[in-house]
Amino acid sequence: MKKLRIVYLGTPGFAATCLETLLNGRHEVVGVVTAPDRESGRGRIITQSEVKKIALERGLPIAQPEHLRSEKFLDLLKGWNADLGVVVAFRMLPEVVWSMPEMGTVNLHGSLLPQFRGAAPIQRAIMAGATESGATTFLLTGDIDKGDILGRVIVPIGPNENAGSLHDRILESGKNLLAKTIDDIADGVARAIPQSDVISELNVDILDAHKLFKEDRRISWLRSAIDLHNHIRGLAPYPGAFTTLPDAPEAPVKIIESQVVNDHSGELEAGEISIHEGRLYVGCGKPIEDSENGTLEILRIQPPGKGAMDAGSYLRGLREEIASFTV
Repeated sequence: MKKLRIVYLGTPGFAATCLETLLNGRHEVVGVVTAPDRESGRGRIITQSEVKKIALERGLPIAQPEHLRSEKFLDLLKGWNADLGVVVAFRMLPEVVWSMPEMGTVNLHGSLLPQFRGAAPIQRAIMAGATESGATTFLLTGDIDKGDILGRVIVPIGPNENAGSLHDRILESGKNLLAKTIDDIADGVARAIPQSDVISELNVDILDAHKLFKEDRRISWLRSAIDLHNHIRGLAPYPGAFTTLPDAPEAPVKIIESQVVNDHSGELEAGEISIHEGRLYVGCGKPIEDSENGTLEILRIQPPGKGAMDAGSYLRGLREEIASFTV
């Protein structure tokens, strides 16, 4: 069995877990590229990436370039003489970097490509109401997330599952997929499938997973209850979907967990609040299928400046009655 020399590029915990899996395999990681150390917190404490922590523990060579095209970094990369590059949760690479290894560079992406290309695939899949996601390994090219597919693994999405839970399950499946893909490349049995072929077979609209901005997180109560339920769980536990109260438009109230209810008595207008037996209900704009009203029950909520809490605790802490959220 051929043993490959690998240069590994990644930064967050997702990438660190995948790195540990590779280090326990048959191949040799000859160098690690990760983000520069940053100051964080009020004390301006220097923090290291999760990938760097693993690399230090294992005594691996580390590069932390500010600029990926710098001659110093490229010379270092050449000196590592890697057969294959492996990228997990890292910034966009210039061609001079991803084309340097003789066998190219493999990327692990948190969706079933070609669906949900982009920076937020796990969140966007849930927000779109998808019932399955997964992980894909593919060869990097100049087009973001459009390289030939080497492997995919399907991960079903539960009807009430949030992004945090799905992230962990995709990571568990993805790290094993990545290890298998690298073994297949080393053994000469990997098969690269153009994404255009997959698109032709799927015959469905391809959805993107653009980076999340603040306005993407805002709740519009004019949407249906099921749409808002998907929106909320797709952004939970972080960064969180939010709404506001009419008299405090600059103070976001995060909605962490919800459920669609079909049996709440009385019709509620979009954004209108109903409190019944210590439970918090909010009217939505469009009725859900086979229901007389579109109502969402809020299960967990995070008021401004406080931690997340169940809806009952939130209601007990209110100083005055609330009638609605901002539509």
